[in-house]
Amino acid sequence: MRILALDTSTEWCSVAVGDAGAWLERSEHVGQAHSERLLPMVDAALAAAQWAPVDLDAIAFGCGPGSFTGIRIGCAVAQGLAFALDRPLLGVPTLEAIAVADGSDDVLCCLDARMREVYVAAYRRIEGRLTEVAAPAVLPPARVRLPEGMPAARRWTGAGPGFAAYADLAPRLGLARVHAAALPTATAIATLASPRLLAGEGVPAAAALPLYVRHHVALTTAERAAGAVLS
Repeated sequence: MRILALDTSTEWCSVAVGDAGAWLERSEHVGQAHSERLLPMVDAALAAAQWAPVDLDAIAFGCGPGSFTGIRIGCAVAQGLAFALDRPLLGVPTLEAIAVADGSDDVLCCLDARMREVYVAAYRRIEGRLTEVAAPAVLPPARVRLPEGMPAARRWTGAGPGFAAYADLAPRLGLARVHAAALPTATAIATLASPRLLAGEGVPAAAALPLYVRHHVALTTAERAAGAVLS
């Protein structure tokens, strides 16, 4: 199955194309310029694979949580392509993609959610497959906890740039290792999407929705005065 995958949930823009595990990826640090760079990167990735858009069998995208604007852009582009090509579309949670990019067996994934909060979720790798043990949530860093009933803290890895934004988080949790550079890459999105698409989990373009987690997307005057910002 030939898949186009993309992620725009962080300051990076990532696009991958491939078939059954061989992925060609292009990634750029674009800041807030996803709307300018995403489609040219899609074109470049398809050209490198020597594919036309009609050669694609399905499309996958990082559905969130993450940058509110970035996710909307990624979802809109993925929907537009899927609709135009009449191909199935699949949204993949970005925190799960971070767990894939890190590769550890017990992973607490964390993205900076701005507004003095983080997006977090926890995953375990069981017989080579990731299992969600704590669903994506948005929390103040002080309220982040390891999942109850799971192995000792020394076995857990922290993954994602949220650990760089809040440097005291990993020591407080007693994590064994931190991989703050782990990102929800398009290759990770494609890796997760491939078996799900083959299993028929793709949906029509209009049915693919972002996973925002936080529904507070505007700041009050008091929040702006306190220095809060939205991602």
